Amino acid sequence: MLKILLIIFLLASTFCVSQQKTVYLGFIEGDIDLGLSPYVSRVISEAEKNNVDAIIFKINTFGGRVDAATQIKDAILSSKIKTVAFVNNRAISAGALIALSCITIVMAPGSNFGAATVVDQTGQKVGEKYQSYMRSEMRSTAEKNGRPTDIAQAMVDERIVIPGLSDSTQLVTLTSEEAVKYKMADTIISKLDDVLKYLNLGNAEVIDIRTNWAEDVVRFLSHPIISSILLMIGFFGLLAEIKTPGWGLPGTAGLIALALFFGSSYILQLASIIEILMFIVGIILIAVEIFVLPGFGVPGILGIILVFASIFFSLLGGDPFINFETISLAIIQLTIAIIAAIIMVFLLAKYLPKTSAFSKLVLSESEKADQGFVSYPSETSLIGKTGKALTVLRPAGIAEIDGKKYDVIADNEYIEPGKVIKVIRVEGIKVVVSEIK
Repeated sequence: MLKILLIIFLLASTFCVSQQKTVYLGFIEGDIDLGLSPYVSRVISEAEKNNVDAIIFKINTFGGRVDAATQIKDAILSSKIKTVAFVNNRAISAGALIALSCITIVMAPGSNFGAATVVDQTGQKVGEKYQSYMRSEMRSTAEKNGRPTDIAQAMVDERIVIPGLSDSTQLVTLTSEEAVKYKMADTIISKLDDVLKYLNLGNAEVIDIRTNWAEDVVRFLSHPIISSILLMIGFFGLLAEIKTPGWGLPGTAGLIALALFFGSSYILQLASIIEILMFIVGIILIAVEIFVLPGFGVPGILGIILVFASIFFSLLGGDPFINFETISLAIIQLTIAIIAAIIMVFLLAKYLPKTSAFSKLVLSESEKADQGFVSYPSETSLIGKTGKALTVLRPAGIAEIDGKKYDVIADNEYIEPGKVIKVIRVEGIKVVVSEIK
């Protein structure tokens, strides 16, 4: 009987363990930028690997980059795990597209959802070409998850009329009550625990998945100000190495800065392998110009062009809305970095030699012979003295003067060994002699 009870207990324990459910909790908050995409992809990848029961994305954002939002949307739509958007306060603009990509949408009371029209850096609405792209993204995403496509498009285009909700003069932005009423959201819940109960996952283990240090670093490096600083350091290092012989600290720092720029750009899908290869070839050509070829010619010029082109294309990145403004911003960012690097080179060349730290590393005063500085003791006291050639002077050889041996040079003639010689002048370390006949 005891064995039977033990077996029943073990089976019950196994059954209970097998019923333990797991939910991953991800966070989509603040600006939607390209640094957020690798994080969301990692959350989904780990969830699929561990076969969790659901992924809940807690969303609170005013929006951000459209290319970043589309990358996140694609990752969520391709997930094999059930995805849930928990809109806590707001899912505006690019955030609306991300929320719409989740299978289930839960909104906290007082939250809002919508206003997904495409705007430029100043907040002004851009042209129809870009609005059409965003409408299609919202429409296809809504269609995929069984949401009303007309309301999804009306969040982008105010010309789409939704009876009882909007006319032809305003974009659609839904409150939590309106979102549920028009089937753009499933329910209104204020607490995460209640969301789990709604999903029949009340006893599930909730695991918070936060960004790791690598994702934080990449997100930091991709910030426009930081990427501009990296470019400035990179250009400064290259310019300094071109203007000075050999290779030193500025060039090494410049390469590290540019490697960080391209590495973060590659991770964020801003730079492709083509841009990276262009940059590497450009650096090789510049190195050939510095170390192998004299002067500065075609390899150096071609190398600089390739480096600039690779950086320019990386600044354009994967933005689906490449237009005059995008190109202008890339040119401005590149120009500012170049000008700043040139100014740094000029300032260092002008003021660094005057600093006390630099004077400790470099001899700031010349050491002249008339001040008593000599590299080798001069033998001027030998002038006029006589001696004997010990070897053939042809013209250099060894002579004995006052019982000492000296390296001497014959003046305009060969002198045989044993001949009598006389010191006629001393030039630095050279003792010049002539034969006494």
